[in-house]
Amino acid sequence: MNDVAVLTKADSMALDDMDVSDPKLYQNDTWYPYFARLRREAPVHYCRQSLYGPYWSVTKYKDIMQVEVNHHVYSSASELGGIAVEDQPKDLDRPSFIRMDPPKHDEQRMVVSPVVAPVNLANMEGLIRERTARVLEGLPRGEVFDWVDLVSIELTTMMLATLFDYPWEDRRQLTYWSDVAIANVRSPEAPVHSEEEKFAELTNMAQSLGKLFHERAQQPPKFDLLSMLAHGEATRNMPFREFMGTLALLIVGGNDTTRNSMTGGLMALNEFPGEYQKLRDDPSLIPSMVSEVIRYVTPVLHMRRTAKEDAELGGKAIKKGDKVVMWYVSGNRDPEAIENPDDFIIDRPRPRQHLSFGFGIHRCVGNRLAELQLRILWEEILQRYPKIEVMGPAKRTYSNFIHGIRSLPVRIPA
Repeated sequence: MNDVAVLTKADSMALDDMDVSDPKLYQNDTWYPYFARLRREAPVHYCRQSLYGPYWSVTKYKDIMQVEVNHHVYSSASELGGIAVEDQPKDLDRPSFIRMDPPKHDEQRMVVSPVVAPVNLANMEGLIRERTARVLEGLPRGEVFDWVDLVSIELTTMMLATLFDYPWEDRRQLTYWSDVAIANVRSPEAPVHSEEEKFAELTNMAQSLGKLFHERAQQPPKFDLLSMLAHGEATRNMPFREFMGTLALLIVGGNDTTRNSMTGGLMALNEFPGEYQKLRDDPSLIPSMVSEVIRYVTPVLHMRRTAKEDAELGGKAIKKGDKVVMWYVSGNRDPEAIENPDDFIIDRPRPRQHLSFGFGIHRCVGNRLAELQLRILWEEILQRYPKIEVMGPAKRTYSNFIHGIRSLPVRIPA
């Protein structure tokens, strides 16, 4: 479908029929006009019928922020449905601290947050830079290759192996489990094709990592995630399903968002060649550019909450038990909050004013690590390659949750 046809369809559809939870909108990259219309005509919109049941769409920056900061009314709790528009099947539920409200959320989050404390990030910077340089030096010149596989996945998988102190030679197993955890089982490309199969694979993950967890519990505390969980008062005795959910959260959080920003950033610079030139002319813009990449790409498309009581939002009456979906991908393109939001501007004022990391108590715990990895990647790229060319369309993930890119053909001029 071409751009005009997409625009026409979005504008001609009855507002009541507007359903932005369809994963094809993101796989086909046709989501934009639907959200532009919702922001304009129904910023808080009730979808009565979808594959995932009825839900509210919150599409403007200020309304999303109102939901984010009011966790007393809008709950993330697993038992109420969790954080995605699609409910986890009740008998296959996998709680984790992102699917919890305070105080339990705060207690568990506090256990793992030291791994991304400023002093630890400073200690990791040299290692990240050394690995990034090695990966970039090994890339082919003058021929087309897949940036996702050779760069984005490889670098994030190396980081995951370090964070978990996982056997280096088996590190791509972590990537596989991340893909399983976020998979939409309806997709032909998904690594699993039913919720039962997904649960079985994540059970294997928890059993495999559980062996390392029990080993670390018998050793003095170390600075990796498994050791922290094994020694943390709030996490050492988690039920098995909670352990499974927590591992999946940490693996996805340490992998998917950074992976897709590494790819989406290269795509954006090719889409806006003037900004690419601006970056080459002034590499000091890299930190600002990194924040703009994270906004422009919006690697997590949405987060969902469930209303614990009747509430009012954007002039609409939210009922207790309603699903309330915050579409970060829309809030990051809200012209009332961000000037020229559809343009990629690497020297934008206040570039970190975006929703991609969430806000409030659930703000992404690893946001500074993601920014560090992306900053180092672009510092090392600019030292070696004046230009990396995108050679064809990206293959995108069938998902309404992760804004994923499965492959991207690129070429480094010889």
